[in-house]
Amino acid sequence: MKILLAEDEKELSRAVTAILERAKYAVDAAYDGAEALALAENNAYDVMVFDIMMPKMDGIELLKRIRQTGNYTPVIMLTAKSEVDDRITGLDAGADDYLTKPFAMGELLARLRSLTRRSTSYTPTKLQVGSVTLDTEEQEMRSENSIRLAGKEARLMEYLMQNAGKALSTEELFRHIWGKDENAEPKIVWMYISFLRSKLRAINADLVIEGEQNGSFALHQTAGEAV
Repeated sequence: MKILLAEDEKELSRAVTAILERAKYAVDAAYDGAEALALAENNAYDVMVFDIMMPKMDGIELLKRIRQTGNYTPVIMLTAKSEVDDRITGLDAGADDYLTKPFAMGELLARLRSLTRRSTSYTPTKLQVGSVTLDTEEQEMRSENSIRLAGKEARLMEYLMQNAGKALSTEELFRHIWGKDENAEPKIVWMYISFLRSKLRAINADLVIEGEQNGSFALHQTAGEAV
């Protein structure tokens, strides 16, 4: 699981990062809101943790900008204040949970586990990138016409659309889609990428999945040409 931690108190950030890494999380640490925004725009995360008070861009503005891009990754807000207004502001901006400093690391870990268990509830049932709409409940992909997807195809396409334009490694895609399947191997990612490419062509979509076998893949919109 990969986490974006935006916290400007460097000692606290280093301490939290160390504990999260010991708990087998991968962590990208940012020390201001602008740096966190750049990371969020270029990488896929399972959960993001934002301090409200940060230089360059506060956590509320950071969260608003991320949500405006259609990024529904679960977010936990950290605040040194306990007033109800701060909690309401964060939740209204699109936060999924909050913690008041100082907090126990055990509580943060528990909230991370809770959010990842419920992660599917944060994603809209219909996603759109370019001409392509994906109905995650019906597992149907539509552009000039429509086509049904198998379960893993739909989950992979959903993840690519949620992170359109971002380079996602084979290992990352495998972990996210097949991580709990003990019988699967990373090479299965290439096979499903090939399936999706064929189905995108079948519906005359304006999207292409770029990348090579065993490397990274990214979903991009073409310049007005069907793929």
